[in-house]
Amino acid sequence: ELHWYRLAAKQGFVGGKHGLGRFYKDDRGVFKQDENQAVHWCRLAAEQGLADAQIDMALFFALGTGVEQDYGQAVHWWRLAAEQESVSAQGFLGDLYHFGQGVERDDEQAVHWSRLAADQGEPRAQLSMARAYARGEGVDQDDEQAVHWCRKAADQQQDRAQLEMGISYATGRGVEQDDEQAVQWYRLAAEQGNMRARCRLGNSYYLGE
Repeated sequence: ELHWYRLAAKQGFVGGKHGLGRFYKDDRGVFKQDENQAVHWCRLAAEQGLADAQIDMALFFALGTGVEQDYGQAVHWWRLAAEQESVSAQGFLGDLYHFGQGVERDDEQAVHWSRLAADQGEPRAQLSMARAYARGEGVDQDDEQAVHWCRKAADQQQDRAQLEMGISYATGRGVEQDDEQAVQWYRLAAEQGNMRARCRLGNSYYLGE
């Protein structure tokens, strides 16, 4: 596999360059991991427009792997991938706008990019949409829409969304109050190791709910 990646990279094929970068990044036992070489080959592929390589470049800059940590550069590469309709890049870009990392915080831009990913089924982005509606950040506050998006993420086994669904049912926010439903959602999140859900589940049993 490595041999063919080398040949393809030398002939200028973008997939070969990215594959070679991945070998250096992941240390697959073929040769010693080399972050500088990983960045070099991934950058060449990213500059040729390969979205997966652009995502790798964004992660390198976000984590400071092989390069100096730079969220501004991370945003640059995630945006290029997001504009090519990469769902994961759109979700990350939404998060960066929400938290103001590498860009000025902008709730409307956060919602814009999160919605693009959420509409394509990305559970983290769906949870971001739920929280935007719950807090009225970048959209008009709407508890029913918050539950709508939260349920989509929870149905994909997103434990934080399952916890939020439990809280919604416990408090009657966006749905009719229902302690049994609250417990069911807490249990699903708790079974995935969510500590807040375990605490709420234990408290529900203690109170006899």
